[in-house]
Amino acid sequence: MPVKVSVIVPVHDPGPYIEDCIASLLRQSLPSDAYEVIFVDDGSTDGTSARLDALAADEPRVKVIHQENSGWSGKPRNVGIAAAQGEFVMFVDHDDRLGDEALERMYGYGVANGADVVVGKMAGQGRQVPVELFRRNRPRASVEDAPLIDSLTPHKMFRRAFLDEIGLRFPEGRRRLEDHVFVVEAYLRAANVCVIGDYVCYYHVRRGDSGNAGFQRFDPVGYFKNLREALDVVERYTEPGPVRDGLHRRWLRVEMVERMRAGRLLAMPDDYRRKQFEEIHHVVTERFGPAVAAGLPATQQVVASLISAYRYDDLLAFAEWEAGLGLSARPGTFEWRDGRLLFDCTTELTSGGTPLTFPGSGVPTPLDGPPKSTEEAIARVGTDAVAEFGRATLDLLMRERSSGAQYFQPVEVTREIVPVEDSGRVRLVLRATVGFDPARAVDGTPAHIGLWDFYARARVGGWSKQTRIGPGPRKAGAATCGAVVGGHVVLPYWTDRHGHLSLDVDRASKRLGLGGLSPDAVELSGNRLRAPLPLHVPAGTAVLLRLTSPARSVETPGTLSPAGDGAVLEAGLPVADLGGATWRTALCAAPDAAERRFLPLPFVLRADSHAVGVARAPQPSALRRLARRVRRRLAVALGRRAAPKPRAAKA
Repeated sequence: MPVKVSVIVPVHDPGPYIEDCIASLLRQSLPSDAYEVIFVDDGSTDGTSARLDALAADEPRVKVIHQENSGWSGKPRNVGIAAAQGEFVMFVDHDDRLGDEALERMYGYGVANGADVVVGKMAGQGRQVPVELFRRNRPRASVEDAPLIDSLTPHKMFRRAFLDEIGLRFPEGRRRLEDHVFVVEAYLRAANVCVIGDYVCYYHVRRGDSGNAGFQRFDPVGYFKNLREALDVVERYTEPGPVRDGLHRRWLRVEMVERMRAGRLLAMPDDYRRKQFEEIHHVVTERFGPAVAAGLPATQQVVASLISAYRYDDLLAFAEWEAGLGLSARPGTFEWRDGRLLFDCTTELTSGGTPLTFPGSGVPTPLDGPPKSTEEAIARVGTDAVAEFGRATLDLLMRERSSGAQYFQPVEVTREIVPVEDSGRVRLVLRATVGFDPARAVDGTPAHIGLWDFYARARVGGWSKQTRIGPGPRKAGAATCGAVVGGHVVLPYWTDRHGHLSLDVDRASKRLGLGGLSPDAVELSGNRLRAPLPLHVPAGTAVLLRLTSPARSVETPGTLSPAGDGAVLEAGLPVADLGGATWRTALCAAPDAAERRFLPLPFVLRADSHAVGVARAPQPSALRRLARRVRRRLAVALGRRAAPKPRAAKA
């Protein structure tokens, strides 16, 4: 079979962090003879070379190229392109990983849409990734109609013939931003770029030793020299005007203004941030016309104007004020209705933990120069935030805790300007009404087994803030009852430490509250059992009831039906088979799941030759509970002690 995709992985001293990458490449859903993996070993000294050679000896789809260390990733990627046989090439870093269906989906979507570049949805594990770009699938996208410029890392799929046709390769040598130079030219010269937004293709993983290349401190002079090369590409392939200004705005916003704001600026040593400030000032004044900064929100315009005017001390003072800003997301009421979790949430900006207030009157004026003082800067951005409040947005994101993958949830937003009594100031409040459907939460499919966290993301004025929803009224408890939806048992709950809103899918046990059922509420009539349970079901749902005696177990079908705020379990009992034993009971609420899970119920059935009775299930003694707790803690401690320590890795 012709090779469809060549995966190119530049490698230098990754240590154990390469193992997850290797595993993800070998378990791709694309047939093994339809893709190849090319590891370009850039002078590794940590034993990785031998590891890769052994892998290639066992795996026909794996190739290894060894070379002397080149200093950065550009040359290894170029060597990989030269060796590639695939119709498309895909770049992966040695400490990241792919989704299991990434190659198959990206290749298929790229071919179907005639794309030269395919951008797959990204997730960050301890790392920031673009969000807005992946709100939906985009079969045809360009820098003019989609936020492609938000994603300039090379971890994409490129048609190999396209790269050859335009002669596009990575800049080589020890340098930064080689990916910006490569990717922005690809965007600007591609016949089409398509974006996959409904499946996580690429996972950016923060290493335990923080040894990822992107986390290393850089030399400001060299960094911004390399940044100018990306700007050169934009100017080479665009005309002066709104498109070019919009692209330049990305580097002004992300690489310059955001580095000079709030905690990010304050966290740097003073001598280092002064060096960055100097270099950023030079780029801003040399390369950007007034229209570039004019397209930014007022807050970022203020920072850009202070940079341009060489006002370092005022910039620092404004950063200290901004560092105190946050976002609160206070939850309201929760209820299940027809399989959806309905709840509300109130968000607003805070300062020092209290609601941020804004001028109640005033007309924003165009920023035609830097503010004269920090107080004037704060007043300007406040007035602008009130004037632009009609454009403020609020999103609800659900993030998988294990992978960092996040998904937009439907939300209705209302905006409210709340006067602050006797002050002439106002609060800007965003109220969200959510209809969360677990059966469609992951791009139209059910949320799968695991723990999920809810985040509110608000854009107000020039601030984009994201926070967990909470605290709830109580920590470590259910927000409302669990539900059986989409073939899973789901429970919204408040986290132990901070009381934030999370979702448990097919893992909760005690928090479901099934143990509160009294045996007196269980009805037996002939061979029929009927019991109320604190679970929401949108309609009659097939379940299994397992009966277990010391000698054997029996499973019998049943149903969960809606009843008031909960559900009623009804099941037939094989009475003739139960005689002379005591039977523990457990419920499987999703019998069609790949792995059936039974939840213990707090009652037992005692049968004799004439009848079946109900009694409370015996509880383990205090001594047995203590022994279990000690065994669990010992297992955790031994597991942690046995875990291998990651070796130090070079950038």
